[in-house]
Amino acid sequence: MNPSTDFSSQVAEQAVHWLLEMQQGPLNPRQQQAWQQWVDAHSEHRRAWEHIQRVNSRLRGLSSPLAHAALNAPKSGSRRQALKLLLILGAGSAVTWGMREHNPLPSLLADYRSPIGQRRKVPLDGGGQLQLNTASAADVRVVGSQRLIRLLEGEILLSTAQAFEVRTAQGLLKAHGARINVRQFADRTQIALFEGQVELTANGRAPIALPVARQLSFSATSISPAQALDANSGAWADGMLVAAHMRLGDFLDELGRYRRGQLHCDAKVADLLISGTYPLDDSERILDLLEISLPVKVKRFTRYWVTVEAKA
Repeated sequence: MNPSTDFSSQVAEQAVHWLLEMQQGPLNPRQQQAWQQWVDAHSEHRRAWEHIQRVNSRLRGLSSPLAHAALNAPKSGSRRQALKLLLILGAGSAVTWGMREHNPLPSLLADYRSPIGQRRKVPLDGGGQLQLNTASAADVRVVGSQRLIRLLEGEILLSTAQAFEVRTAQGLLKAHGARINVRQFADRTQIALFEGQVELTANGRAPIALPVARQLSFSATSISPAQALDANSGAWADGMLVAAHMRLGDFLDELGRYRRGQLHCDAKVADLLISGTYPLDDSERILDLLEISLPVKVKRFTRYWVTVEAKA
C-alpha cells in the first residue's frame, strides 16, 4: 500500500463530508476552524484530504456511473457514498483505475447494508433473523442445505435454528441453533456466543468450539482465550450502549460508530470511567448526559466535529 494513501474508511467518510461542505459554498469562520483542526489532528487526515482532492479532479475523465453520481448527484447519500467509494478505491488497491470502476468495493454491493447510525433486521429463509449494526454489510447465500453469510464490514447478530456458516476476513464460523454476535475489525474478528453451538476455523488450525456465554477475538495469526461476555455484547441489537466501568475514550469510540463526522476525546479525560445504559438513537442526548455525570465539557464546532474535554 502506498503510505501517502493509507487511511481508514472512517477517515475517508470525514474527508468526503468536508469536500461536500465546501462544494456548497465558502465555509464560515467556525467551519473553517473545524476543518483546519481536523486536517491538523492527524497525518492520516491530511493524507485523506490531499487524496480526495486528487480524486475529485480526476472525476471529469471518468465515464462510469459511479463517477457520474459523485459529480452530478445532489448533496445526498448516493453522492456521499460514491465519493467515499472513489476515495477508498484510489487509496490502496493494487489494481488499475479502469479495473476499479468495474470491481468496486464488495461492501458497497453487498446483499444487505446498513448506513451509519442505523440498524437493520433481515429475515432468513427457513427461519431465523440476521441483524446488521451501524455501517455494516453482509452477503447471504442459501442454496439447498448450504447457508452462508459473508460479513464484509461492521457487525451482525445471527439468530437461527438452522446450520449456518459465517465467513469473515480472518476465518470461518460454523453455527448451529445459535445466537451469535460477530464484529469485523480491520485486523481481527470478535465473536460472542449467547446460545447454541459455534465452531471456529482460523489460522490453519484445527477447528475449536466456543463455549456458550463466552467471547473471543481471532486474527490472521492468533486466537485469544475465551472470556466472559462483556456488558455491551449484543446490546446494540436492542438499541442500547451499555457501559460497565468503561473508559470514556473507549465509550466515545463506540458512540462514534453511530454518528457521522468526528467525535474526539481529549487525552486528559480519556481514562475517566463511565457506567450506564444509553439509547443509541439519541447520541446528542448521551453527550449532554456526559456533562452531568462527569467533569467534562462537550464542544461542538459543527454537527460533525465534536470534542469532549475537561471542564474548566
